[in-house]
Amino acid sequence: MTTAPPPEQPDNRPDHQSSISDEQWEAFLRDAAEGGGGAGPEEPSARARMVTRRLRERDGATDSEGGGRRRWRRKPAAEPQPWTPPGWRTGPAWQEINGTRARRRQAWSAVGVLLAVAVALVAVRPSLLLDRLPGHDSAASAVDASPSRLPAETAAPSSAPDETDQTALPTLEHPFRGSPAARWADGAAAIEPPAAKAVAGLSREDVSLALRRTKDFLVAANLNPDVLRGGQPDEAFALIDPKEPAVLSRLRRALDKPTRDNQPVSLFSRFDPHEVRLAGDVVKVRGHMTFAAERAGQVRVQADYTFVYPLVKAGGDSDFVARTIIRRKLTLVLSDPNRWDVTPGKLMLEHWNAEFYNDECGIYDGYFHPTFPLEAPSGAPATGPAEDPYDRSHPLSDGSKSDGTGCGTITRT
Repeated sequence: MTTAPPPEQPDNRPDHQSSISDEQWEAFLRDAAEGGGGAGPEEPSARARMVTRRLRERDGATDSEGGGRRRWRRKPAAEPQPWTPPGWRTGPAWQEINGTRARRRQAWSAVGVLLAVAVALVAVRPSLLLDRLPGHDSAASAVDASPSRLPAETAAPSSAPDETDQTALPTLEHPFRGSPAARWADGAAAIEPPAAKAVAGLSREDVSLALRRTKDFLVAANLNPDVLRGGQPDEAFALIDPKEPAVLSRLRRALDKPTRDNQPVSLFSRFDPHEVRLAGDVVKVRGHMTFAAERAGQVRVQADYTFVYPLVKAGGDSDFVARTIIRRKLTLVLSDPNRWDVTPGKLMLEHWNAEFYNDECGIYDGYFHPTFPLEAPSGAPATGPAEDPYDRSHPLSDGSKSDGTGCGTITRT
């Protein structure tokens, strides 16, 4: 039995690692025990070990058993460093800090502007806020849907209507909210002629005809949709006696070339269709009509009516409602064709006068121009005294409004 010399002792240097695997060493001991004469595994030389170590350092790592596939390993992540407060060099730049503060100031400024606009709108139109309170819609709708209707007016009232809630401003759904006109009758139905009777040699039927024709004239001049949109009052002209050429000629000139002294709005209600339109299809009307004998064969009819027009801006989605109020007083005469040189059934326009409220001052283009909330008037400044447009107790002064003078402020619309 032969024994193999013991293997060389490994180098005791700290960086030395044997290249003989456990499997090779166990195979050698087994052969020696069985009497095999195989040579023991040889330990690599020091130079070989140095080369192997350098290759391992260069390539990263090799298989511990030798002969294995090279594996690439990711470089371990750096250990997190303890937190330290930023210094004046390492912290955020002062420009960045100032920029953040400036952006915050701009944001708060924008919020402030929006709040100011909202407060202004609510101040002008409290209904924007009140309408959204719980229970307000049902209560307001109930009041607006069925306001107590006033009885027909038969004579001039002795005082102005009672004050109304000025915070209840008009809307598209309720354009007469907050106005005394909410209790007035609508349109032509509000013009109720009195009972006719025979006067001045005319029969009751003749007087009834004079009253009906006066109503027809008021409707054609102030309620006709085409006329309200700036059209020609042809139906009203058809009721005037053509044997009054001077009156018809004057009115046609006013429509063609309106002036301060000759305005069509002194007799006809007209609005610029490019500027405004009616808010709905209802115009509120209140007034009365009387008649008396003129001369033999003539009946003289006097009509005193106030018309309230709710308006919105044309061609837009604005829901702001403005009301223009117009009070008119007319005198028309119907004559017996057997006694007078007149056209049977036609009216003679003897006199007319009007007062306008919420209409721009100093504009003479043949239209009414209402002013709206949050809008500055574009016409001349008002110089007349403050007036209540719903006060029908005072008489109309000749020429006080129809010629454009005496334009004043109004206490309500």
